[in-house]
Amino acid sequence: MAMYESEHTKFMREWMQQHPEQALEQESGRALWWNKKLDAETVKRYAEARVPAHSYYYDYDS
Repeated sequence: MAMYESEHTKFMREWMQQHPEQALEQESGRALWWNKKLDAETVKRYAEARVPAHSYYYDYDS
């Protein structure tokens, strides 16, 4: 049984094969938003600032 592949996925796969230079631009865009190196102090501050989620979203006192 073949897996479903959307038209958009097919288009993007063909586009990337025809335009390999776009891979570098894709990597730079990904690095801009996602691939961040965090130092230990930043990770510690994020952990300290974390607010625990309620077990049931609607069951809390405002």
